[in-house]
Amino acid sequence: MKRAVITGIGAVTPVGNNINEFWDALLAGKSGAAGITHFDPVNHKTRFACEVKGFDPLQYMEKQDVRKMDLYTQFALAAADECIKDSGINFDACDRSRVGVIIATGIGGMLTFEEEVLNFGANGRIPRFSPFFVTKMIPNISAGQISIRYGLHGISYSIASACASSNNALANAMDLIRLGRADVIITGGSESPISEASVGGFNSIKALSTLNETPETASRPFDKSRDGFVIGEGSGILMIEEMEHALKRGAKIYCELAGYGAASDAYNVVATHPEGLGAVLAMESGMADAGVSPDEVNYINAHATSTSIGDISECKAIEKVFGGHNLGKISISATKSSTGHMLGAAGAIEAIACIKSIETGLVHPTINLNEVDPELNPDFDFTPLKARQREVNVVLNNTFGFGGHAVTTVFKKLKV
Repeated sequence: MKRAVITGIGAVTPVGNNINEFWDALLAGKSGAAGITHFDPVNHKTRFACEVKGFDPLQYMEKQDVRKMDLYTQFALAAADECIKDSGINFDACDRSRVGVIIATGIGGMLTFEEEVLNFGANGRIPRFSPFFVTKMIPNISAGQISIRYGLHGISYSIASACASSNNALANAMDLIRLGRADVIITGGSESPISEASVGGFNSIKALSTLNETPETASRPFDKSRDGFVIGEGSGILMIEEMEHALKRGAKIYCELAGYGAASDAYNVVATHPEGLGAVLAMESGMADAGVSPDEVNYINAHATSTSIGDISECKAIEKVFGGHNLGKISISATKSSTGHMLGAAGAIEAIACIKSIETGLVHPTINLNEVDPELNPDFDFTPLKARQREVNVVLNNTFGFGGHAVTTVFKKLKV
C-alpha cells in the first residue's frame, strides 16, 4: 500500500486562531474557558464554555458569503485556508480529480438550526425561513464549501461519529491515500455547538462542569475533583498526502499518518465501557495497522474529557494495552484541559497537537491537574501543569464518542 503523510495543518481554537497561537498557548498552559457570549446563559446551570475569540470571518471570505454559512463552516474555511497555505501546494499542478475533502462534524449547523426554529416559533409559526437555512445547517456543507472554493473534484463528504468524528475522517482519508484512490485529502473537523439547546441538553445529562466561578479551572482531566467537561468550538484541518506525491513536489512533511484502529464499546449510548473495551481494541488495532509495538509509543494524546467515568475507563484501557511495557515511560496529556471539548472537531485538533509534538519534541501539559484521581494507576505520567521536552517518534491519538465509537490514529516520525 501507499503511504500517507501530513503536509499541512490549520487551526481555529479557543486558545488561538492559527497554528502558532494554538501551539504556544498549549505549551504555556493557557485555558480557553470563560463566560459564554454566544447567548445569555443566566438561566443555565453552566454559564461558561471554550469559545473561539476574536474570530473575523471577513479575513477569509466575502461579506455576502458570511450570511450563507453557519459558524462551523466559517471555522472550517479559515482553518482550511491556513492548512493549504502551510502545505505550499499548487492545485493547478495537481490532478484536481484526485484531491478530495472529508470534513467531520458531530452536530453541524446547530446555531443556524436553533435560530431558525426559534424565529419560527416567535413569528406565530408562520413558515418564513431563510433560503440559506438548509445549506447552512447540513453537516456535509463544510466539505462542499471547501471543494467549491478551491475547485477540487475528488471525493467529498462528511463523517459523523460524535466526538470520534474527525479522527474517523483522518482514518478514511488515510485509507483512500493508501489504496491509491486519491493523491491529496484535505480533512479534519469543525464544530460550533455553543448554543442554548446544546448547553441545556448536555446539562440535562449532567455532562458539563458547573464551576461557574472559576471557569478557567473547570476542565481538569484525571483530577480527583473533576465534575464534567467544558464545551468548546473551532476547527482543525490537515492535509494528508500520498508520500511520493509530496516528495515529488518538494513538500514539507511533518510526519507520517501510519495507521488507525476503530471499534465500538457496544455498551451504552453515553457512557464508555467501564473497562475501556472499545478503547483497547482501537489502540491495539491501530498499532498493528501502523506496524508499531507498545514499546515504541512515546506519547498518547488522551480523549480525557474530564468526566469521572470516561477518564477512568480510558486509563484502564491504556493500562491493559501498555501495562507490561514501561507504562511510566509514556507521556500522556489532555488537550481538552486547555481547549475544552470541541466535539466533532476534537480529534483533528488533538491530531495537530500530536504532530507538533513530533515536530518540536515537546509534550504540552494537562493543565488544572493538581491531585490525580486515586483510582488511577500512580505510574501514569499525565504531564501535569508544565510542558515537557522529550523525544517523540510514535504517538497515539484517542477519541471516543457517544454511541460507543472508538478511534485511535497513529502518527510517527517519517522514515523514507
